[in-house]
Amino acid sequence: MASHTPRAVTPISMVRVARPSTVDLITGELRKAIFTGALPVGTPIGEVEMSSQLGVSRSPLRESTQRLVQEGLLTASPGRGMRVNVIGPEHVADVYDARLAIETQAARLIIKAGETSVVDALETAYAYLVSVSDGEDAVAIGDADLDFHRLLVDSAGSRRLSHYMATLVIETRIASFSDPNGYTVRRSISPTYRRLLDALATGDAAEAFAALDRQFAEAVARLTGQDENVDTVERAVTEAIPTMTPIEFAPDLAPEI
Repeated sequence: MASHTPRAVTPISMVRVARPSTVDLITGELRKAIFTGALPVGTPIGEVEMSSQLGVSRSPLRESTQRLVQEGLLTASPGRGMRVNVIGPEHVADVYDARLAIETQAARLIIKAGETSVVDALETAYAYLVSVSDGEDAVAIGDADLDFHRLLVDSAGSRRLSHYMATLVIETRIASFSDPNGYTVRRSISPTYRRLLDALATGDAAEAFAALDRQFAEAVARLTGQDENVDTVERAVTEAIPTMTPIEFAPDLAPEI
């Protein structure tokens, strides 16, 4: 009778799923609050009050705010503590220069990959932007515009480009919130969106760059008061601003002390 020697079974290597820490959750909540205006530009960040609102202790909150200082979303000043950053007219062009570098490279990668589904998805996002621009909701228009550009970068498939873009999207919103005339967005759709989509479809990287360059130049001119002839939609003064709410932790993820 033949004998069978059991084969050695190699243990399956399981990749541990990364779980968000309390610091990650707080950081995400603060980013969202800055983006929506729940934390208006220039607002001081009081540890006691903020930790109470979010339902967390001060230690992870402090670590979260340090992360946002490094990202440029919060500013730390000696004797004044931390505040939500303000991006004045003198810094608006710099934000859009960074976006031009990121989004142009994303366009090049999309063209190189040649995935028609990406252009289809961007066409859908563009159609939504056109539809909301017929309304009077400035925040909805602004969100649709930024979602289009975020999708452009995310579609390139570069984790680092998407990471950088995530911060630039919030900085763009901060720049809009920092306008002394209030939060306003352009109502009419710039023809540069159509130029960009056509360039992506035909694989013309130079034209994609030209479209983005023109589009951002128009945005800088509007935000810095150099072009006051653009039809805009303003957020009403009485429009409710989202408030900070306690973070909801998973049952098995206790807040760090």
